[in-house]
Amino acid sequence: MASTVTGDTDGGRNWTFLTNHGHVLLAIARNPTARLRDVAAEVGVTERAAQAIVADLEAGGYLHRTRVGRRNEYTLNPAGRFRHPAEADRQVGDLLALFADTPTAKANPRA
Repeated sequence: MASTVTGDTDGGRNWTFLTNHGHVLLAIARNPTARLRDVAAEVGVTERAAQAIVADLEAGGYLHRTRVGRRNEYTLNPAGRFRHPAEADRQVGDLLALFADTPTAKANPRA
């Protein structure tokens, strides 16, 4: 039977290099006005998990949420540093530049 996970070459174990936090940040970088249910669907987590992750990212200073009408708009902070000591000298803007489909027009290097 074929695996449903693309690139699954390790005998059926399902894992990725990026965490759900990284995936949510990238989804928001690609679409700063996305609804959380759409972000959750893209990442493959529940809407509640996406809400918790966005709250973590906001508390960590990686993004800022602004209410615009009935929607949220997110401003990213590409100057934020990675949390793990092995990458703490790098900015998340490097990750965004690598994986975001479009430049992060809503990025704020001063945030």
